[in-house]
Amino acid sequence: MLKLYLVPTPIGNLEDMTFRAVRVLKEADLILAEDTRTSGKLLKHFDIGTQMMSHHMHNEHQTVQGIVKRIQAGETVACISDAGTPAISDPGFLLTRACVEAGIEVDCLPGATAFVPALVNSGFPNDKFVFEGFLPVKKGRQTRFLQLQEETRTMIFYESPHKLVKTLGHFVSYFGEDRPVSVSRELTKLFEETIRGTASEVLAYYTNKPPKGEIVIVVGGKGR
Repeated sequence: MLKLYLVPTPIGNLEDMTFRAVRVLKEADLILAEDTRTSGKLLKHFDIGTQMMSHHMHNEHQTVQGIVKRIQAGETVACISDAGTPAISDPGFLLTRACVEAGIEVDCLPGATAFVPALVNSGFPNDKFVFEGFLPVKKGRQTRFLQLQEETRTMIFYESPHKLVKTLGHFVSYFGEDRPVSVSRELTKLFEETIRGTASEVLAYYTNKPPKGEIVIVVGGKGR
């Protein structure tokens, strides 16, 4: 059966790799990797010798149709990102859509993704939430904040360490200094931490202690 596998990879701790993920990657004819150098270390650790091909945000528009043709020709293809689940703020969506349109089965394995543990760790209501991913860098950023001011569901954002303080400042400005915020940093890694407090408290913390590593921000919804 023609099939594309979307295979989650650990967000930090290699012990989070599943047995099934290792088997699928070993049995595949081709692995699409966001960065072959990063993924090469992962594959070496699990003794996976499958051929890799670079597939990232800068080339995916050009490579998608070629990959679809390879699957249609009988190859089993697995797609991974540098960390976490493909297509969640990472390459994978365009290929998945193209495969669905071509009648190719898509099988996404369960596995690591950063926003779920960050949401659960926050202690905020998680019966309803909205995943925002990365906010617009410049154009559309203010518009997005204005749209989110009335959001009552818990909100989840990804952010880079050098933009965290600026983003927390925007939370204070648009959501209010008392809005509950939880920042999870370096999840599953040696220096993992979760800092909880009001928007102004968390802003003060990271203003005095510049952050490093991968970051997930969870913000309480209005009135919750």
